[in-house]
Amino acid sequence: MDIRAGIIAAVVLCLIGAYIAFRSGIKIILASRTLNFYSLRRMRAADALRAIGFGIILLLIAYWLPSYGQPLAYQYFPPSPTPSLVPSATVSPTITLSPTITSIPTLTDTPLVTDTPLPTSTPSLPLAILALFQSQITPLPEVSFSSIEFSTVMVNFQAINPQTVFENPIKRMYGVFSYNNMAPGAQWTALWYRDGELVHQETKPWDGATGGYGYADCLEPKNGWLPGRYQLIIFVGEEWEVIGDFSVRGGAPTFTPTLFPTVDLSTPELDTPTP
Repeated sequence: MDIRAGIIAAVVLCLIGAYIAFRSGIKIILASRTLNFYSLRRMRAADALRAIGFGIILLLIAYWLPSYGQPLAYQYFPPSPTPSLVPSATVSPTITLSPTITSIPTLTDTPLVTDTPLPTSTPSLPLAILALFQSQITPLPEVSFSSIEFSTVMVNFQAINPQTVFENPIKRMYGVFSYNNMAPGAQWTALWYRDGELVHQETKPWDGATGGYGYADCLEPKNGWLPGRYQLIIFVGEEWEVIGDFSVRGGAPTFTPTLFPTVDLSTPELDTPTP
């Protein structure tokens, strides 16, 4: 059982205990009304208040555990992420043509637009991004990241319903991951590509813990969330650590500009009276 499953189990047990405590308190209050002696009624009422108070404490614990207990547990027991696999180039097989009768060559149409290749399997930082580096801290060599999960909704550093194919309209995309052995203050960079073109970037000194969960987000890439294949590449220092990819389908929402009427401010010509 991992930390998250243990937190969920503890919350369920607290809710069950709170229900039992409230039910016991109500039963004690109802039973005390039939007693004839005032002192006994007060004693039973005190027992009922203690049971209800214990139920309230259990409810507070059930609220505190997922909101604050889980991040606190990850600070002392950081998760062990699974290293992501390095993507390798796939060689596309070529079609072997059978010998045929040679015909007269014809003109071949040259395409006006060619596909831009995606980043290679060994990505590197652009010089313009390197110029933005601020940190002087050397990253730890044993730093590791898990695979990236993509989602449009994130709660408590957890991707909700992660997917690899998304339909427009999209407002914001999160790339959620777990990490370990990060050096606080080391420079880290997140680059977002669409079909090989850099559409969003973020680079700054690391301000998180040494291990736990983190994320990179993209609110509005260049030219909006156009359909295509997207890649998120995360660097620590100048070395890349993990690559994740997803696809967007459907046209990006377009905005129709509002036309305003123009006002002619020129002075009208006056008729000159004829003498």
